[in-house]
Amino acid sequence: MNGYRLRTEKKKELILKTTFDLIFTYELDKLSIADIARKANVSPVTIYNYFGSRDELIRMTFVHYMDTTLEKYEDILGAEIPFQQKMDLILCDRSEIANQLNVNLIRATAGDPAIRDYLEQFYQNKTLPFFEKLIDQGKKEGYIDPSISMEAAMVYIQLFKEALARPGFLQQASESMLQDLNRLFYFGFIGRSPEHHV
Repeated sequence: MNGYRLRTEKKKELILKTTFDLIFTYELDKLSIADIARKANVSPVTIYNYFGSRDELIRMTFVHYMDTTLEKYEDILGAEIPFQQKMDLILCDRSEIANQLNVNLIRATAGDPAIRDYLEQFYQNKTLPFFEKLIDQGKKEGYIDPSISMEAAMVYIQLFKEALARPGFLQQASESMLQDLNRLFYFGFIGRSPEHHV
């Protein structure tokens, strides 16, 4: 990657990170390109040149968050640490994410057809393969019941996905309920919380 392209990518990354951070301090409908430009120390024209519109910037912030989060989980899954520790890291991270992000950003993009299409592709091409690897590792280390078939595990994941995709669900869900669902999802595979696992 040449110097100009590298600088461009770093500037885009900065704008996305700044947008992500500002979503928590502003009401989203009041967050403007000017606010983002000022905080990122770039011109509004630069943001429009890279992203085209405020709505597209919000979409790309969501996409960037999903991609970087999965990359982080893939790194955890590939780490040379016990499976229980991997699950602890993922669960702790997802609880923090639920605290800081899920309600604000997902509500803002829930009615966006482009985001819905992206989420479906992400689910099929990235989420399911990730969980297949996670379940396989958990079985091999004796942390997930080896008698649970992969087919049953995929149905379980699909049930959670369909519940979360119900119209209006995310707009009405509280942060604490999203955290509880997150724990139910992971501990459903494990059968008990990690501190009680023997």
